Amino acid sequence: MTKLWGGRFTQTLDPSAVDFSYSLSFDYELLPYDIQLNRAYVDALTTAGIFTTAERDIVQASLDRIRDRIPQIIANLPDDEDVHSLVERLVIDDVGDLGKKMHSGKSRNDQVATDLRLYVKDAIEGINTHIHACFKALYDLASDHVDTVFPGFTHLQVAQPVVLAHHVLAYFEKFMRDQHRFADAYERADQCPLGSAALAGSNYPLDRYQLAESLGFSDITRNSMDAVSDRDFVLDALYAASMITLHISQFCEELILWSSSIVGFITIGDAFTTGSSIMPQKKNPDIAELLRGQAGAMLGQFVAVHELIKGLPLTYNRDLQDDKKYLFTALKTTQASLNCFAKMIPTIRVNTDRIHAALNSGHILATEIADYLAMKGLPFRSAHEVVGQMVQEAEAQGCQVHELPLSTLQTLSSHIKPDIHDWLSIEAAISKKNGVGGTAKTSIRTQLHHIKEAFKW
Repeated sequence: MTKLWGGRFTQTLDPSAVDFSYSLSFDYELLPYDIQLNRAYVDALTTAGIFTTAERDIVQASLDRIRDRIPQIIANLPDDEDVHSLVERLVIDDVGDLGKKMHSGKSRNDQVATDLRLYVKDAIEGINTHIHACFKALYDLASDHVDTVFPGFTHLQVAQPVVLAHHVLAYFEKFMRDQHRFADAYERADQCPLGSAALAGSNYPLDRYQLAESLGFSDITRNSMDAVSDRDFVLDALYAASMITLHISQFCEELILWSSSIVGFITIGDAFTTGSSIMPQKKNPDIAELLRGQAGAMLGQFVAVHELIKGLPLTYNRDLQDDKKYLFTALKTTQASLNCFAKMIPTIRVNTDRIHAALNSGHILATEIADYLAMKGLPFRSAHEVVGQMVQEAEAQGCQVHELPLSTLQTLSSHIKPDIHDWLSIEAAISKKNGVGGTAKTSIRTQLHHIKEAFKW
């Protein structure tokens, strides 16, 4: 093991301090990015006159050999302090003192900031692929159920009729916002801090724009002190992860409820349910439950990094070592959750008989009568009170409010005319809500058409 520091110390670290402070056990995730960074940096040092072209080629070849051994290195991690000291040691072991030039003008401060940005960009690209799979799964489910009437809920009480596609597309909208959040996080990660050195900038004539371009960044950071201390992009990615897992959790909660034997609106496929070790009849929505459970951990990881950073003075502080623990876990879990969610949705089967039974409960057309009365000239607040009286009468008669005889409805309001029957059906209630964003089937088909066009499906 070779340290990148130590010349001014007379005593080595206590073994407990080594165990507590060394980070290779988790920052090995950055190994491919650290190799990529060093290759680009060696090119920049060659342009700056630190390496000859021949020396550059020797060091680059060494870095390539290390890159080819990444799986073996990770499988048998050595005892280096961190991923940066590991790469540097391996190059020095391979090519001798020439490898010691590689760190000229470079600090682990700007190095880790650059590695981490490269990691976040790659992870977000992977997450985006999984989000698109979720989009397709939700789109397909909605397309299959434009004509499936469904009870809309508030407070988990039957409220107004919708179509199931409308409910599903609500989550499509949530996932669209999530995708935009990840895109924002990607944009803020897409600035290269390399060349900022420890905090003050580099003494070497490095072309930072060329460094950024060679590493796939669209721009460079503008202040070296901010560049090595900034972890906003980490928080942005963690926040986006916490929000999308929150939305997965919300939908999974509904799937769990809908698939219960008491409600029975849907059945989730066998590939995403499990049984009981004691009750042979059980079919448990375990995968949906596990997905639901990730949101809390994601929020915890966001809060952990937020609190890690909030009290840090400029510039780099060792506290920042731990941001990777939370980030790596969060982004990997997000990808796994999205992958599982996208594959579970197509296994859902809808049980229309149970849905129709629920639609005939909770006086689901009460609001339609109130709107009818308002359109007949009765102030809506008065109409609301009248319909409340109608609901009382319906409950006294043991029926739904829309099942009351016309004569009874007219007894309670002189505004009721025979054309009330044009309002008192599920289909009528749905079809009247044909404005943009409404649940009418024409509106839903328009939304689905726009989605299909936008995604080129």
